[in-house]
Amino acid sequence: MTSNRQERSERTRERLLDATVESLIEIGYARTSMQEVCTRAELSRGAQLHHFPTKAGLMAAAIAHLTRKQTERVLAVGENLPEGPGRMAALIDLMWEGFSGPLAKASIELWVACANDPELRAVMLPVDRTLAHATLELCRKYSGGADPKVVETIGWLTIDLHRGIAVDELLGGDPKRRAHLLETWKLMAVAALDA
Repeated sequence: MTSNRQERSERTRERLLDATVESLIEIGYARTSMQEVCTRAELSRGAQLHHFPTKAGLMAAAIAHLTRKQTERVLAVGENLPEGPGRMAALIDLMWEGFSGPLAKASIELWVACANDPELRAVMLPVDRTLAHATLELCRKYSGGADPKVVETIGWLTIDLHRGIAVDELLGGDPKRRAHLLETWKLMAVAALDA
C-alpha cells in the first residue's frame, strides 16, 4: 500500500516538474505561474502545494530534474566516446547537446529571473553549481588522465562557452558562427590536453 502511494506521489512530482520545464520553454519564467503548471500537469493546486510550496522551489527542482535527465543521457552516451584525441572533442559536442535545447532555454529563463529575485537566486545557485560540477566530473572522467588543472580549466571554459553560445542561439545569432566557435574550441581543448 505504501509503495503505491509513493509511486503515485513520485508520478505527481514528475508531472509537475515536466509541466514546469515545458512552461518555461514555451512561455518563459514571467508567465509561468503555479496555476499554469497545474493546468499543464492536469493536477490540483493542492497537489502542487504538497510537493512544492513555493514557485522558487518548483523552478529549482524543475531545472535539477531536467539536468538529471540530461546527465543520465550524457553518461549513457559517454561510455561510447571514441578513444584518443577525438574523445574530448566528442565530449564537447555531447555537452553542447545538453547545454542547448530545453535545458538552455529553461536555464536562461531562470538565470535572468535570478537577477531580480533573491529567493529564486538562493535556490538556483546550488542547482547551478551541481550542474557545473557534474560537467566538470565528465571532463575529468573522459580526459584520459591529463593534467587535472588543465582539465578543470577546459571544463569551465566549455561550460561558459556553451552558455554564451546558448544565449546567442536563443537570440537568433548566426548558426555558422556558432559552429565555427565550437569547432575552434574543440581544436584548442584537444591541443591543450595534448600539451
